Amino acid sequence: MIFTLAFRNLWRNKRRTLITAASVMFAVFFATFMQSIQRGTWDHMLNNVVNFYYGFVQVHSAGYWDDQSLDRSFQLGDDLRQKIAGAEGVEEIAPRIESFALASFGEQTTGVMVVGTRPGAEEKLTGLAEKVIKGKYWDSGSPDGILIAEGVARQLEMKLGDTIVLISQGYHGANAAGKYPVTGILQFGSPELNKRMTYLPLGEAQYFFAADSLVTTIALHIANKEDAKLSVKSLEERLDTTQYEVMNWEQMIPDLVEARELDTASAMLVLWVLYLIIAFGIFGAILMMTRERQYEFGVLIAIGMKRFQLSRIVWIEIAMMGVMGTIAGMILAAPFVLYFHQNPINMAAMGEEMVKTYEKFGMEPVLPTSVDPWIFGTQAITVFLITTVVALYPLWVIGRLKPVEAMRT
Repeated sequence: MIFTLAFRNLWRNKRRTLITAASVMFAVFFATFMQSIQRGTWDHMLNNVVNFYYGFVQVHSAGYWDDQSLDRSFQLGDDLRQKIAGAEGVEEIAPRIESFALASFGEQTTGVMVVGTRPGAEEKLTGLAEKVIKGKYWDSGSPDGILIAEGVARQLEMKLGDTIVLISQGYHGANAAGKYPVTGILQFGSPELNKRMTYLPLGEAQYFFAADSLVTTIALHIANKEDAKLSVKSLEERLDTTQYEVMNWEQMIPDLVEARELDTASAMLVLWVLYLIIAFGIFGAILMMTRERQYEFGVLIAIGMKRFQLSRIVWIEIAMMGVMGTIAGMILAAPFVLYFHQNPINMAAMGEEMVKTYEKFGMEPVLPTSVDPWIFGTQAITVFLITTVVALYPLWVIGRLKPVEAMRT
């Protein structure tokens, strides 16, 4: 009976009900959209930096990450390969040899990162073939030529078919020099990667660096980034940690992790301010409803309805309006979140300075949204809890209400 009375009371004054529900709806909408933008931007950045190059887990010789020298290269034998491939969560291994070189074409020169890798393994790890915007990816049977990032091609004023000259220092100080035809041009989401990346087939890079059969890095393809720490633990149990170091992406790029945590903390501060504004907005709607119904409350108590029964009815009414507003807010937010997930906000439209600001952090100047269902659920639950807590006010009013005075208002 109480639920029936509460439901009927909602529609005795449709305008009041719709105003209160609308307050909750817009609260859920703004909180969800804000959180979705913040989460989506960082997920996109991590995908650009981590998934496009580093991978979520890497294996090196001990001390390599602090002193990234070719002299810390190591042999990838069958026994080591099997130990790594058999670790928990590891789906693919991509052996690499990496070092810096001076690249030249005509009168132009620039510093580049030379990465020697296996075509099939690299494609599974980072989807490198999908980043080819001109030319073609290597033939897995007989890979040849060099793949260069779009930024490198622009700095050297190169096009497909041109020959790039690389000069570097190889293994144990050997001279490293070579000429390679450009067979593909790559485009990365991260501006930092776009300025310096070049790729050679693993065998060709090992020959260039005079490091036959040696690798500096084994990047691992992990299906789920949440499993990266489990994979690291499994690898540390299987490998001799005095000879090899196992690192997840958080250890390799701690600056990015710290920046994310700082941004998340500041976003949460803004979100709590938004929650405070939301609470006052909803409280205003409930305060209006309470004042309008003073006479009604006084009559009901005067004719014998117990205060706790009346309080339950009013609380259920507000909870129902909260549920209605929460569901409506999620439905309203969904198309906006989905649209901006497919069509991210392009910050480049705000000018060159904005683009440069994003490039300083190695980010593509776009703001996509995240479609993680948990974002919708978290914001909906939070706003609903705010609504139900604010609903304690009319219960306090009912508890102190004097029927005679209420009926005179």
